[in-house]
Amino acid sequence: MSDSESAESFSDDQDFGDPRMYDPDFQGPTADRSCTDVLCCMIFILFVVGYILLGLLAWTHGDPRRVAYPTDSQGHFCGQKGTPNENKTVLFYFNLFRCTSSSVMFRLQCPTTQICVSRCPEKFLTYVEMQFLNKEDKSHWEYYRQFCKATARPAKSLSDLLTHGDCPPAVYPSRPFLQRCLPDFSTINGVLTVGSRMQIEDGTGRTRNIVELREAAMGISKIFDARTIGLKVFEDYATSWKWILIGLTIAMALSWSFLILLRFIAGFLFWVFMFGVLGIIGYGIWYCYQEYYGLEQKPQSTILIYDIGVQSSINMFFQLKQTWFSMMIVLSVIEAVLIIVLIFLRSRIRVAIVMLKEGSKAIGYIPSTLMYPILTFILLSICISYWAVTAVFLATSGVPIFKVMVPEGKCIYEDETCDPDIFPETNIPKVCPGASCNFASYSGNNEYHNYIMTFQMYNLFAFLWLINFVIALGQCTLAGAFASYYWAMRKPQDIPKYPLFIAFGRAVRYHTGSLAFGSLILASVQMFKVILEYLDRRLKKAQNSVSKFLQCCLRCCFWCLEKMVKFLNRNAYIMIALYGKNFCESTKDAFYLLMRNILKVAVTDEVTHFVLLLGKILVTGIVGILAFLLFTERLERIVEGPTTLNYYWVPFLTLVVGSYLIAHGCFSVYSMCVETIFVCFLEDLERNEGSPSRPYFVTPTLMKLLMERKTDKKH
Repeated sequence: MSDSESAESFSDDQDFGDPRMYDPDFQGPTADRSCTDVLCCMIFILFVVGYILLGLLAWTHGDPRRVAYPTDSQGHFCGQKGTPNENKTVLFYFNLFRCTSSSVMFRLQCPTTQICVSRCPEKFLTYVEMQFLNKEDKSHWEYYRQFCKATARPAKSLSDLLTHGDCPPAVYPSRPFLQRCLPDFSTINGVLTVGSRMQIEDGTGRTRNIVELREAAMGISKIFDARTIGLKVFEDYATSWKWILIGLTIAMALSWSFLILLRFIAGFLFWVFMFGVLGIIGYGIWYCYQEYYGLEQKPQSTILIYDIGVQSSINMFFQLKQTWFSMMIVLSVIEAVLIIVLIFLRSRIRVAIVMLKEGSKAIGYIPSTLMYPILTFILLSICISYWAVTAVFLATSGVPIFKVMVPEGKCIYEDETCDPDIFPETNIPKVCPGASCNFASYSGNNEYHNYIMTFQMYNLFAFLWLINFVIALGQCTLAGAFASYYWAMRKPQDIPKYPLFIAFGRAVRYHTGSLAFGSLILASVQMFKVILEYLDRRLKKAQNSVSKFLQCCLRCCFWCLEKMVKFLNRNAYIMIALYGKNFCESTKDAFYLLMRNILKVAVTDEVTHFVLLLGKILVTGIVGILAFLLFTERLERIVEGPTTLNYYWVPFLTLVVGSYLIAHGCFSVYSMCVETIFVCFLEDLERNEGSPSRPYFVTPTLMKLLMERKTDKKH
């Protein structure tokens, strides 16, 4: 029995619907259609209107200055006119190390004292060192006190300083960045240090080099690596942005060229890579055998893995024969499975490769589809920007709220609200040394502020729904355009004019409700995943082994569910583009069609995704190699690139990631094209029989392959 016959018998047993019947009037995507899922469309429109009203409400109550300008621990803006901070435009952190705490994820403020200053520190100086030097020269305290609270007085000891929290334990060379004092890193003899080589008198007549004090600031300096490197990163972007744009343009050109080349060398690429994989696995089998044979004469190698248990050193496992024997068996099984798949599914693989070539041909006839990702990118950018701005404005609505913050996070009063004016007179500083009453967030007591968290959840869910709707609109539009190509008997003469524009109009006019329905299901699954992650972080300390196991199981289930929903939605949108039915009916038709041809689906999808992944790797690799040679000045004889980069990897990684995203955008069009053609191909095989009265709509290449398979069946 052939694979198609077995698939058909499997379909009949499972009752996956009846095949499509011949319809002489069917000539491609249905022109006479009506609106689908109207109720969901109305809900979606009302939801979007509510989202817009939420944004207006947030913008009314939110304060944009709270986002643009730094705020000290008293909730006052730095540099605000008519306040004591009018001439103090820069924010200084007492201990920026606390900003790396995980609690910052749930707070809008860093849990350390912050004050507004007129300038950033120019030198490294600890509080104890300042006291020592101040005995000889009183100017050291005058310099240090500008980085303390206004009410600060010299403390007798470091413990008194930490108890009152009026001054930082140390100041370090910094410079303003986004109106915040961040450490000024410099490179000395290839060593990254804080500040420059400054010298101070230690009071005993000895001159001390500032670099010698680096160990005293080690805990502070570790914090600022990423922040300070960021200063130089922006400089590198300013120097190399032209080359980055050129590289991204090259990536787009390569992606388009690769899509064209797939039309001619798709089969060559697949077989070369497949035999390369077989060769690599074969080498692994041979290497495992050599190691196994070499350990044959060593008595200690006969110990079982079970006997040694779990070891901290992984090298112990590679001294055992059982390890190499097990690896050899696993690799041999993988090799055998691949060979069997290639032997018994070679005809299906040929169909998949021809599908790839047909996809390139379809894109060649409808080149405007390659530009559609730009529209998707613009719509996604609007959704992301609207969500981010609304979230920030919601978070900055209300009046300043102050809470008790403790350096070590071990205090019964932590996170309790407090009043900064009377906080020093309370019992909290005595019970919790180092505790401070700092600005935490904005809130209020009216109805609006009581529902801020609900509004944030609404904002997030609306964001997920809109994002998935934009992607669904793109998939349905592309499916309609490529379906018009497939069902044209004479290509390209019978392809309608502006197929992409027509498909976009049909999707928006008739099927907004269906697209909203599918994206709502996917957004709900993703929202559950977000809630699960949130609960996992909040309850992490209270979790035991059982709850962690259940958490992992839930994550796995939701991940699988999301993948399945995406797959079904994508094929449902193809059916919507073809027949104009509602979402549920289209999903059922797509599912039954795919299950009636499950073997073809499995092979074609895997081969398609495999070759497209290869294309993304090729585009990214070519651009990455060129970028590496350019930014490391190894092409200076050919082209003069940027020569003043602090870190060449900054533009290099930007180009690599950007090239991959561009390639992914172009190949997503290609992937949708191949899937649409494949679904239409399956429909064509069920509707028609290849006779003059019921001809196939497939191209001559696919027709030739189909006829070869029919001839093989007869023999």
